[in-house]
Amino acid sequence: MSEIVHKAEEFVTELLENKLDPNFLYHNLKHTQRVVKSTKELLANHELSEGENEQLLLAAWFHDTGYTKGVQDHEKSSFQIAADFLRSTGYKEEGIKTVGNIIMATKRYHEPANLHEEIIRDADASHFAQKSYWETTDFLKEELEKLGIAKYSDKEWRNENIKMFRNEHRFYTEYAKENWNDNKEKNLNTLVKDKKTEKEIAKKEALKAKYKSESPDRGIQTLFRVTLKNHLTLSDIADTKANILLSVNAIVISVALSNLIPKLDNPSNGYLIYPTLIFITFSVISMILAVLATRPNVTEGKFTKDDVRQQKVNLLFFGNFHKMSLGEYEWAIQELVKDKEYIYSSLTKDLYFLGLVLNRKYKILRLTYTIFIIGIVISVIAFGIAFRFFGPDRMTF
Repeated sequence: MSEIVHKAEEFVTELLENKLDPNFLYHNLKHTQRVVKSTKELLANHELSEGENEQLLLAAWFHDTGYTKGVQDHEKSSFQIAADFLRSTGYKEEGIKTVGNIIMATKRYHEPANLHEEIIRDADASHFAQKSYWETTDFLKEELEKLGIAKYSDKEWRNENIKMFRNEHRFYTEYAKENWNDNKEKNLNTLVKDKKTEKEIAKKEALKAKYKSESPDRGIQTLFRVTLKNHLTLSDIADTKANILLSVNAIVISVALSNLIPKLDNPSNGYLIYPTLIFITFSVISMILAVLATRPNVTEGKFTKDDVRQQKVNLLFFGNFHKMSLGEYEWAIQELVKDKEYIYSSLTKDLYFLGLVLNRKYKILRLTYTIFIIGIVISVIAFGIAFRFFGPDRMTF
């Protein structure tokens, strides 16, 4: 490294560390050092004179020093800062002019006119091909926002970067094309992939939102689900109670048939006939009512297309469609799901008629248990009276 380049490094480092607005998160000393490093890499692969190498390194060090004076025309400010420094060291005016032209070549949209300008432009944009691109681009986005220049959403910033990669930027030197372009394409592909992924996520979210808006409200779904579950639970309880009565009365009748009735042939046991008949009669009545409580009621099982169109039929109850063909039922269900109000209506009817069935079951069960209790009490009283007044010993108490 020449002495003048070493002095320039010290000067620029002190200037950017102490005079640059801290809101410059991208165009700062770190960026300048990265450009200088990329310039050295390019120079190592080009056969230029020592003086040309020196001028390019000086331009690399000074190219963004103008940001210490503001964003507007910072390239001119950088040129002026570099010229003042170089004159103070006795640098030749011709060399100062060359360094200034190289610095001015970093201006956006500038098309390089020679190899010097191609090298500085490739070095200045070398981060497009580096792994640190994702960090630097985030810093640039935040810098623009902090300086009040522009504010981008993540989506907008990604689109701006894709536009820059595809439409604006390109490497000029053969070395950069051969060694940096592939990594640049990888970064571009990642940007595009992220954009596609975001679109897919947005599409899924839109479909999810649409489905949610078109489907029944969650609170209404919960209402129907819980109520239906309660209805079914109560129906199971009623069936269980009826089965208990059936079992108990079946045992009672079987015991009576095996033990009491054979003894009635004996004239001495004639006093037991009426109590036994009362006992068995009430047991039989209880059994009949228990069976009636659980006996299913199957309806006609048919409906017409007009019934569906007029929303008169509940398609959720098997008794309304068990005699229909599969095709007819599929058509009816398709008509049902087209209309949210029809769905609500069908669910409401389903709950209502389940409630009527439960009402019938529990009324019969209540009557059954009442008759069973009365029958037991009357039977016990009848057996007591029979033993007391008509028994063989006519015992007294």
